[in-house]
Amino acid sequence: MKTERDAAIPRERRARFETSSDIVLPNDFNPSNTEAPDYERDLGAPGEFPYTRGVRSNMYRGRFWTMRQYAGFATAEESNARYKYLLSQGTTGLSVAFDLPTQIGLDSDDLLSAGEVGKVGVAIDSLEDMERLFERIPLDTVSTSMTINATASTLLCLYVAVARKQGVALEKLNGTIQNDILKEYIARGTYIYPPAPSLRLVTDTFAFCANEVPNWNTISISGYHIREAGSTAVQEVAFTIGDAIAYVDAALQAGLKVDNFAPRLSFFFNAHSNLLEEVAKFRAARRLWARVMRERFGARDPRSLMLRFHTQTAGSTLTAQQPQVNVVRTTIQALAAVLGGTQSLHTNAMDEALALPTEDTARVALRTQQVIAHESGVADTVDPLAGSYAIEQLTNEIESRAAAYIEKIDAMGGMLRAIETGYVQREIQEAAYIYQRAVESNDAVVVGVNRFQVEEETSVPVMRVDPEVEQAQIERLRRLRERRDHTATQTALAALEEAARGTENILPRILACVEAYVTVGEISHRLRRVWGEYREAITL
Repeated sequence: MKTERDAAIPRERRARFETSSDIVLPNDFNPSNTEAPDYERDLGAPGEFPYTRGVRSNMYRGRFWTMRQYAGFATAEESNARYKYLLSQGTTGLSVAFDLPTQIGLDSDDLLSAGEVGKVGVAIDSLEDMERLFERIPLDTVSTSMTINATASTLLCLYVAVARKQGVALEKLNGTIQNDILKEYIARGTYIYPPAPSLRLVTDTFAFCANEVPNWNTISISGYHIREAGSTAVQEVAFTIGDAIAYVDAALQAGLKVDNFAPRLSFFFNAHSNLLEEVAKFRAARRLWARVMRERFGARDPRSLMLRFHTQTAGSTLTAQQPQVNVVRTTIQALAAVLGGTQSLHTNAMDEALALPTEDTARVALRTQQVIAHESGVADTVDPLAGSYAIEQLTNEIESRAAAYIEKIDAMGGMLRAIETGYVQREIQEAAYIYQRAVESNDAVVVGVNRFQVEEETSVPVMRVDPEVEQAQIERLRRLRERRDHTATQTALAALEEAARGTENILPRILACVEAYVTVGEISHRLRRVWGEYREAITL
């Protein structure tokens, strides 16, 4: 029933929070008075510890999640054009994909880069490339997420250097670097250095940003790739929070104060197609993290207790068969992320089982988010599934099972030891094997793959990266090396090596390097000289 207070609100302001039947939606359906049944009072309120129901009291009634579309391919110029297109179509944040050489610290002209330049992301060799990537995109008005790990500190410094050239104050920079190296050893493989110096780069980034780039999210602790490798939802939560505990421990051992860096920690989760389990997973992760931070680490700043996260729909669920059906999968997964309270979302395109998305399929993926936001009604009230018997029982069960995993990892000596012994990897491999067996036996149905096939598949246009991109990028890099100040680059690299051999924060030295147009590969090779390279042990 509409109250007098509701009636006093102009119709244009009330419209978003009313149904088609003119029913006014409250901010939160959960009763907060003491006369409510125990099971309802125990749910707590949105925006309050333990944040099961969301990190803000009004969630999407205040503003929608950041709508990102992960993009990057070929050259900086081509990726810049795609970013401008996506911004014109309504994205509210950029998400940068880098090519494999950039991710593992190799320049485009390295012999090991052959055939990979600009293929799965944009090629970034130097500050010149980074300037072209963000040309005419003011960094003080856009939020940028960069999916980069082993070379995260270098790419962050490149971003900072571009901001300086644009005259942007660093406190106005807003965004995230993934910077989650532990999950690379677990599930993804784009590592360079051994764990100890890799963790040093992570904690040096925490400290550097706390002083210089205060509104930057210094890490996006990623369960996404753990899930893509085949883990269950419970394992995704457990191993992600296990990694996060290791990062907090490392930062504390480096002398940082928990409430000085923890508010800028963020997370990155996968969204699969079991809608109820995924919604419960996000709620359980928030509650478990809040308790870990308060009870284990003694954090007092409420921002340190809030698990803020980006979500990407599940690439591993996309099928090359009947690719149009992937739109349905992505919609369900995106809906789960929104119902679970995500702060940021990327929706995969229908053709990503075949190639990088085309402009058209990227637009449809973005429109999926916009329809959920503006037409579905699920964003009009906070945590709308709260109190559902199914959701609450699943939330409790996922939290309990994830906590049991963390206890087992603690007993092993912590997450780093669990990774070194191969325990985490074996758990994921076993889960992946069990699921694959279920698909092959038809116990798990994948529409269009093992059931409901068609004789003739409908083809979709596939994006191709011009093979000439690689040679053009190599030629640009050659010209840069010819005209830059050789003395300045060598001086900056020598100072970087000295810092790497000592204990000072290494990021100011990396920043000096990139501003002298030292390349990503040259920086990484100089650090390899000091720290060596990691070689994965064979686990049985």
